[in-house]
Amino acid sequence: MSQVSKIRVAVVFGGRSSEHAISCVTAGAVMAAIDRDRYEVVPIGIARDGRWVLPPADLSLAIEGGRLPEVTGAGGVLALPFDPGNRGLLVVEPGRVPETLGDVDVVLPLLHGPYGEDGTIQGLLDLAGVRYVGAGVLASAVGMDKGFMKLVWQARGLPVGPYVLVGDREWRRERKRKIDEIKELGLADGRPVFVKPARAGSSMGITRVTDEAGLEAAVEAAREHDPKVIVEAAVDGREIECGVLQGLDDGPAEASLPAEVLMGGDHDFYDFETKYLDGSTTMAIPPDLPPAAIEEVRRIAVQAFDALDCEGLARVDFFHTPDGGWILNEINTMPGFTPASAFPQMWAATGLEYPALVDRLIQTAVHRSTGLR
Repeated sequence: MSQVSKIRVAVVFGGRSSEHAISCVTAGAVMAAIDRDRYEVVPIGIARDGRWVLPPADLSLAIEGGRLPEVTGAGGVLALPFDPGNRGLLVVEPGRVPETLGDVDVVLPLLHGPYGEDGTIQGLLDLAGVRYVGAGVLASAVGMDKGFMKLVWQARGLPVGPYVLVGDREWRRERKRKIDEIKELGLADGRPVFVKPARAGSSMGITRVTDEAGLEAAVEAAREHDPKVIVEAAVDGREIECGVLQGLDDGPAEASLPAEVLMGGDHDFYDFETKYLDGSTTMAIPPDLPPAAIEEVRRIAVQAFDALDCEGLARVDFFHTPDGGWILNEINTMPGFTPASAFPQMWAATGLEYPALVDRLIQTAVHRSTGLR
């Protein structure tokens, strides 16, 4: 730990994925909630080209008039030494001697999607011997890849819906075979499917497809975000989400009260615009469900978290079917913390308000060991 009285927290945001802007919005909300009497905050932006920078003090991290925030690359360029004995950040400017910013006690990697939420930055921080908030390398990678995520859950006996994976090589070389495989999900009978990037979030690149004619275009749209695509059979069910936190003092993980996504307007599904731009979506916390169903979804959420060996936090998404069953949809190992995000709203309804939630995440990271756990 550093020798100063405050814990030094580096908040990393932006990144190279298509969720760059949502990461910025998340960081703005989290930094506003961090207790500056206890923590010294070092904001670190990652531009879309991958440069780490000290962002300008006046950088806006909010969605304003439909304009999405962005880390442009302006500011001092940063480097993180790959030395477990030196957790300092270096400011590297052309023509100047590198300047150290001092040791960092813990990193809050508020990155969504590839090159951040997928285990890449977690591996970098593990190499450097730096503590960080959230899941480790394997849990982050598996949680990011919807195909492997579902395989792990199936192996643990947890409920998942029918799906087909479409790899880059398969799509280029065996397109007809994959289309026939997808049709068996229900498309041939007129039932819709959802085509998604396998390793993306924030509803980026998702298309609801109702007939074969729209399938190829939907796959190509998903491939703009990820060459690996997953196609899921539509599920007749209510969309329910549940937050999970790593237990305190090595205790069991804890689940929040769940939330139900209630969409307004003319949207067919919970897409990017519905989540972040048009303001038509609301959350029912808790949902209108019997107490036994509430406890069941909380129990399965913890099982899904533990199955992937997650740490820190996660949001687990479900479908609640008309027969009372539960189907796991996906997990987010670094869920959004924007004002519209379900994760902080669910924990507030459970009794853990936003600043206390952020504090708990930092404290959990500070007190866990580095290296293999």
